[in-house]
Formats: sequence, C-alpha cells, structure tokens
Amino acid sequence: QVQLVESGGGTVQPGDSLRLACAASGDTFSINNMGWFRQTPGKEREFVASLTWSGGPPYYADSAKGRFTISRDNAKNTVTLQMNTLKPEDTAVYYCALKSYIGGTDYSPSSYNYWGQGTQVTVSS
Repeated sequence: QVQLVESGGGTVQPGDSLRLACAASGDTFSINNMGWFRQTPGKEREFVASLTWSGGPPYYADSAKGRFTISRDNAKNTVTLQMNTLKPEDTAVYYCALKSYIGGTDYSPSSYNYWGQGTQVTVSS
C-alpha cells in the first residue's frame, strides 16, 4: 500500500505561480510512475503531467506545456508540480497519482492505482 499526501494549493491571481508537492509513503519501492491530474465540478479528471520514477522525460498535457514543470526527488519519494503563469482556467482540485506497475498509459486516470486527497488551486483576480 502507498499513501499520497498533497500540499501547496491555494488562491492566487492570474499570472502568479504556485508549487504543489506530493509525498509518498508506505510501499514506495513499487513506484513506477507519478503524475498530476485536475478536476473541476461536473467534468472528468484531466491529465496534467507525469514522469517515470526511473528516469526519462516528463510528459505534459498541452495545457501545461511551457508553464508547468513536474519533478521528482527519489530520495524523499516526492513529486512536485511547479505552475507558472497561472490562468483562471487552471482553477481545479489537483490530485497526485501513482502507478505501481508497468503498463497502462500516463494520461489515463484509470491507469493509476493510488491517489491523494486533492488540493484546491484557485486562480482569480
């Protein structure tokens, strides 16, 4: 079993930056991928960014490219999402996710078998 705890959400103005963090605990030896998704009321959970724990380039949704950066600290079992130039349409609950097996797709929520509780990000003037 793996537990994920997110932090760093909040309310910011358009153009501001925010950094989300996700700490994994438990059976962390099983981590294969970690990623971030977001969800707004009435909509499906949407892929934001992901990376493989063993290395390789990160993978971003088009909406995140050029503004968001995902990174990991293997020693601390944490993944962060640096979000710059935030827009009102980035407002959502952001979820950290973990895939403990090889397979599935990075961008599909159904591929991830562990989830954090979510953290609210609000971008408003």
